Amino acid sequence: MINGVLNIYKEQDFTSFDVVAKLRGILHQKKIGHTGTLDPLAEGVLVVCLGNATKLCEMLTSDTKEYEAVLKLGECSDTDDIAGEIISNEGYIVPDEDTIRDAVMSFVGKSMQIPPKYAAIKVDGKKLYEYAREGKEVPRFERPVEIFNIDIHEIDFPFVRFTVKCSKGTYIRSLCRDIGDKLGTGGLMFSLLRRQTGRFLLENSLKLHEVEELMNEGTIEKAVLPMDSLLLDYPSANIKDDFMKYLLNGNKLHEDYLDISEEDREKILLGEIFRVYMNGNLAALYRYDRESGMMKSYKMFLA
Repeated sequence: MINGVLNIYKEQDFTSFDVVAKLRGILHQKKIGHTGTLDPLAEGVLVVCLGNATKLCEMLTSDTKEYEAVLKLGECSDTDDIAGEIISNEGYIVPDEDTIRDAVMSFVGKSMQIPPKYAAIKVDGKKLYEYAREGKEVPRFERPVEIFNIDIHEIDFPFVRFTVKCSKGTYIRSLCRDIGDKLGTGGLMFSLLRRQTGRFLLENSLKLHEVEELMNEGTIEKAVLPMDSLLLDYPSANIKDDFMKYLLNGNKLHEDYLDISEEDREKILLGEIFRVYMNGNLAALYRYDRESGMMKSYKMFLA
């Protein structure tokens, strides 16, 4: 079984689940998961976890994302993108470039955002898009998001092309809808390309046919990144030889069982999740428990 991470370029019209299903056939293994779902319309970086790395999937959704998007003004849809049922607006005043630019840039910073009707967010155990497909209206509650930066590349009404760097949970479809609402023209997402998620960049991503070629050549290891490449921002420690048996059993660890740098010790004792290595290999993630004064296991990778 292959353990590690692949930086995949998800192509248009594939769902994120399609990518995982195809990779299971290419790599001949079932234990594969993805992080940060991309809509079928969207393209770009999809981080895929293999083998034991699937235990990290939920930890990666918090990464900052960067997208290149095209907004189309003057139209709306039930999905907030071009794939939905289109409603053309009439009677609006065509805004000038400065007005459009000001409206787009007004969304930089922290705000509350209402997700699209067709979203994977769950309400009472059911995904929003499932309610939408059944024609049912359910409350869509605002969620806090942050837009760190927007670069506007081109304004050619009705199209606006821009790059946005944002926090987890930000819907670019909702951003396009909200910009259109602010301008009074309506708006929807015409196209979307995810350029980055955390440390994973578009220029380093591989399409499925490229992964298949590497697999056929027997050189797939060139593309698979080690698990700890996902966790380089976390502090780390090495288990001392005399205490390896405690780690192997997933037991609590005392600070004295570990070799830790002073810089990382401070972070660890503040409660940050940290990496634990055994014989140079990532073995587990642990977290300091103030009540017991011990390190408790968070994720184990030895099995």
